[in-house]
Amino acid sequence: MATIVLDAGHGGENPGAVYNGRQEKDDVLALTLKIGEYLEQAGVDVVYTRTEDVFETPFQKAQEGNAANADYFVSIHRNSSPIPNQYSGVETLVYNAYSRAARMAFNINEQLEEVGFQNLGVNERKNLVVLRRTNMPAVLVEVGFINTDADNTLFDSRFDDIARAIADGILETL
Repeated sequence: MATIVLDAGHGGENPGAVYNGRQEKDDVLALTLKIGEYLEQAGVDVVYTRTEDVFETPFQKAQEGNAANADYFVSIHRNSSPIPNQYSGVETLVYNAYSRAARMAFNINEQLEEVGFQNLGVNERKNLVVLRRTNMPAVLVEVGFINTDADNTLFDSRFDDIARAIADGILETL
């Protein structure tokens, strides 16, 4: 079976995006662990970059993924916008829009759209270390906007469904 690296973005002294006391690092750690549970139940080997509130640089996380000789690297984040409640939805970032990673990104976004998120598409981001420095296909999933109340309501009320949707998008690709 496949090996997937799951990366909960940020951590430790790096909270990521913050909104009304809510911290990205906490949302994504809980979600990443739940996604991993579903993948492990399906027989996937899961390697986590973190399972607690610690900070590692994106380069360290990419190196861990490379050392694990994984099939895919999946980084979980929450998006943020300059103005609260300005944008809503999910977006998945890849290094190359015409790659195996992009296929996984499309599958994840479709699954999250079924949960109720607006699908903002798959976008290239060549400057992100976890996408650029990994030896395996890598995606960075922005699971809704942390400073959009509707996305937070969906994130909280459909948490398990969101985790299962991301896991299903990964499994569909495998």
